[in-house]
Amino acid sequence: MARASLTKRRLLGIDRSGPPPAATLPGHPLNPWTIPNAIGFVRLALIPVFLVLALDSGDGRTASASTIFAVVAASDYLDGIAARITGQYSRLGVLLDPVTDRLLVAAGVVVCWKFHLQPRWALAALLGRELVMLVVAQLGLRRGVDIRVSWLGRLAVWPTMLALWLAMVSVTWVAHALLYIGLAASVAATALYVRDGLAAMSRGGPSSSA
Repeated sequence: MARASLTKRRLLGIDRSGPPPAATLPGHPLNPWTIPNAIGFVRLALIPVFLVLALDSGDGRTASASTIFAVVAASDYLDGIAARITGQYSRLGVLLDPVTDRLLVAAGVVVCWKFHLQPRWALAALLGRELVMLVVAQLGLRRGVDIRVSWLGRLAVWPTMLALWLAMVSVTWVAHALLYIGLAASVAATALYVRDGLAAMSRGGPSSSA
């Protein structure tokens, strides 16, 4: 099948019309050795580095840790852009990206919790949501139900990550406000995911994800 024309909207992931690339579908090889996956591996490897630096900082606010967090968060779409430019789509890439994002959020929650940088009730709710999504996604994959990220889920990631990063940089009410916005959007996206996931499992097709 010929590749779709790489318009600016497709390159940036705004236009996702049409079927997903065959190499990303269940049953295909993981194919880990690609440029997009190399970006994903680097993002994943930087998360424990961030945790070590942040937890050893004394107050959760250190330039090195916050910079690494920002780099991992900001590079969220780089692997997707690389895949669209090179055509190196893979099953592993589809699975790796959302897991890395959730691990980064969880790492940020751990740091903010330890140093009281954000309201702990909101952090607990956010961490609980991420853990639920990891478990539910795994259950869906075992039943052959693939995961497709919804626009609401994509939008929820950014205020959440920005809220955690801002809290690790300075004291500001904006960080709290963004956390509440991200949490509300994440909970709403999770509810939609559960609804669509149950429907997909009942018919054995793909579902949309948070």
